[in-house]
Amino acid sequence: MSLYAVNLVHSVSEDLGCRRGEFSRKHYGSVELLISSDADGAIQRAGRFRVENGSSGENTDYAPGTWHRTDVHLENPEYHTRWYFKYFLGKVHQNYLGTDAEKNPFFLSVVLSDQNNQRIPQYHSILWRKTGTQKICLPYSPTKTLSVKSILSAMSLDKFEKSPREIFHPEIQKDLLVLEEQEGSVNFKFGVLYAKDGQLTDDEMFSNETGSESFQRFLHLLGDTITLKGWSGYRGGLDTKNDTTGTCSIYTVFQGHEIMFHVSTMLPYSRENKQQVERKRHIGNDIVTIIFQEGEDSSPAFKPSMIRSHFTHIFALVRYNKQNDSYRLKIFSEESVPLFGPPLPSPPVFTNHQEFRDFVLVKLINGEKATLETPTFSQKRQRTLDMLIRSLYQDMSPDLHKGNNMLNRRSFSDVLPESPKSTRKKEEARQAEFVRLGQALKLKTTVKGDTTTNLATAGFCKKEPWESQSFCSNFPHEVVCADSWGQSLLVSTDAGILLIDDGQPSVPVFDKTLQIKQMNVLEALDLLIARTDKGKDSRVLVFRLSAIQKAIETKKMIRSKYDCRENKLERTKGCHLYAINTHHGSELRIVVAIRNKLLLVTKKYNSLNILTSTSLLSSPESPVEEFQYIREICLSDPPVVMTLVDGPTGDSDNMICVAYRHQFDLVSESTGESYRLHHVETNRVNFVAAIDVYEDGEAGLFLCYNYVCQYRKVYPFSGGSPLIQPSAYDFHFSWNQVPYAVVCAFPYVLAFTTDSIEIRLVVNGNLVHTAVVPELQLVASRSDIYFKATAAVSGSFDSTSKEMSSKSSPQTLTAYEKPEFPLPSLEGEVPCKNLYKIPLSNLVGRSIERPLKSPLAHKVITTTTLSGFTSLPVTHSLSLSRMEIKEIASRTRKELLGKLSSFLSVTYHLTNKHMLSNLCTITGRFVSCS
Repeated sequence: MSLYAVNLVHSVSEDLGCRRGEFSRKHYGSVELLISSDADGAIQRAGRFRVENGSSGENTDYAPGTWHRTDVHLENPEYHTRWYFKYFLGKVHQNYLGTDAEKNPFFLSVVLSDQNNQRIPQYHSILWRKTGTQKICLPYSPTKTLSVKSILSAMSLDKFEKSPREIFHPEIQKDLLVLEEQEGSVNFKFGVLYAKDGQLTDDEMFSNETGSESFQRFLHLLGDTITLKGWSGYRGGLDTKNDTTGTCSIYTVFQGHEIMFHVSTMLPYSRENKQQVERKRHIGNDIVTIIFQEGEDSSPAFKPSMIRSHFTHIFALVRYNKQNDSYRLKIFSEESVPLFGPPLPSPPVFTNHQEFRDFVLVKLINGEKATLETPTFSQKRQRTLDMLIRSLYQDMSPDLHKGNNMLNRRSFSDVLPESPKSTRKKEEARQAEFVRLGQALKLKTTVKGDTTTNLATAGFCKKEPWESQSFCSNFPHEVVCADSWGQSLLVSTDAGILLIDDGQPSVPVFDKTLQIKQMNVLEALDLLIARTDKGKDSRVLVFRLSAIQKAIETKKMIRSKYDCRENKLERTKGCHLYAINTHHGSELRIVVAIRNKLLLVTKKYNSLNILTSTSLLSSPESPVEEFQYIREICLSDPPVVMTLVDGPTGDSDNMICVAYRHQFDLVSESTGESYRLHHVETNRVNFVAAIDVYEDGEAGLFLCYNYVCQYRKVYPFSGGSPLIQPSAYDFHFSWNQVPYAVVCAFPYVLAFTTDSIEIRLVVNGNLVHTAVVPELQLVASRSDIYFKATAAVSGSFDSTSKEMSSKSSPQTLTAYEKPEFPLPSLEGEVPCKNLYKIPLSNLVGRSIERPLKSPLAHKVITTTTLSGFTSLPVTHSLSLSRMEIKEIASRTRKELLGKLSSFLSVTYHLTNKHMLSNLCTITGRFVSCS
């Protein structure tokens, strides 16, 4: 990893976790032991289920049904995950098979394709193994060849019992498509069970011949009533010839997925059979079942243990309230089902019926996908996949001995190998047949309904939270690093340090003699921290933002490197990295890395003296004297990634997460002792980031390296060492491309590559979207996310919807067709690049709404309640911790109630007014002070 890459990663990744809102599994329910009893009170069954009923601990200041969500997404959507159907089938590609060191067969498929019609050639690779499929993207280079072994090495497969050999038979496409279909069905069948008020057993519920008027309206909301006899669409196991499973059913298409509902009152009813076996045969074998229960909220509630089914893992309890025409939702998930979204609102009440329908269908589809990852289903799927791969390997092995092994070493850049003319003609004919068969198979699969259809609901193309806004057009400079300052952006470029605001000309702050490689703007502390130069001349510098702002306002001469001698922190010469703590509770901590040494430096401060008129007037221009050297810690190797982790007490339990060699370690700030957190079992390691994320006040870390992102819970120190053993909360996932930076913005975690942004969910790592962004460079992400690119991030589909709409009529390809590459720029032509912004408030929803003022334009607050004070320009703060907010709110309340002396009231009024303003904007709520 180059030094520049390390610089960029840290300038944009180090303070991303806790500042963006703590995430908690309480939003996804808690596991409870649920016991059901009969009418006489005798216990029938018991089971452990995770119950989602909205976040009970969340304060709500809005009426039910008035909220508007942005985080309702299908997880791992097929148009992003079904790679073989989307990128390979019907196109020239190569397939290989081999056996690993344990003699387990595997298949590898590689295609050179255009990324979503964005003129970005990439290699899409799929590795098929008995444990599942692994998918990665690799960049295309016209000058660099790519071998089979290098692709497998990127997938952490380096040792083979038999080297991979190419399969030329076109029929292999049909077999590989079958392997991909083992990931799960693209169509779904859900049970719908009607329960009257007071019914406590499944026999009673299944014996309801008809439903109420409100139940009928609910069915009409879910989908359309269709006649089963002669039905040609997805049937979900129902009889469409002889009416043995009823005459009608409810059916819908949602975001390209066909859904058939097994409605209890529409399935055959038998007066003689009290258990209604025919109804239970369908609904009892559905993974997900909706329970529509009549009655008031005070009536006896449904419990999953009332239903005798070993197959149903998720129950969605729906209740209708006639008084306000609203639906209430509650979700029960069997304990082994992984977390899935979207989280229920608090309270889980919906007055917008269309919004409720979309939410329920997304929740149920995500729930069924999550259930397939439970041991019950995943082990069965793994056995099936292993059997299919071994069978296919045995069928293909005899043909391999007849093939030409020389083809295995050709570059993937060459669709046709360099060979005599007669051989080339045979290869062209083989590829033509290969493409023809693939296109026919693609058309057949689409017509049969085994892939997502091109029918989409109106909500499918809704505005997505990751859509970007133009911030600065035609930005001509190379960006080294940046950080947000209010609504502006402080950018280190090849032309110097610039302050950029939307719609205004850039303002030079330092000339190009000062080369800043890493920076942090801390508005609450009135500080700019920067690492400058490189090699032995590198230093950490600290500036007062108020002094920089004053220089901008008075239009003083632009400062150079030689004007910053008084701003250098001692002992930091030769540093290559630094990190700061993201929760600035009672002190600011800076850890500076100089080769394999870590310097711990702190700055004590009183939060009540920040940015007052007294402090602004009395403070010296350089804040260097306010920093205190604490200790030096020696490591075995220079760190590549470094993150500070706050302990629960902040006394002697603070830690430093460092990455070097093949491992992540935790280092105690107080003792310097290091503890192994995670060892990377690969030959080559590309460390990306270690992001601190706080769950219910306890620290966790996202460890990002190569294609992997792993979440590890970090427990407080016990007996001098942290508890870092694996726990049930740990999980990991793989990116589709190797990112150079990772950003956490709850509920999302975003990976940035050179041409895409991959967006997943924090709680489970599930993919929700991949945005193709040509020539992408992440610039800053402490508040809003800024990036430089030739194109913006658009909505949920980009050009993917075009691909889906054309699936029924695939284009005819020539036998030797290659993907269309970008046209080369004219000599001397510089491609136009712009700066874009993804607002943080869009990503995190209504939890953070902070209108920030740019340092280029003052906001004047006039005080009218106290005499002797007129006005004071203030800069809004971004970095308030929870403890600071509580302290500020408490002191403000006491002050306004007159419990503090008049002297203190006068001294602190402006500060508290400023902090309270930030408190209001951070929480997005209006605080009434009287």
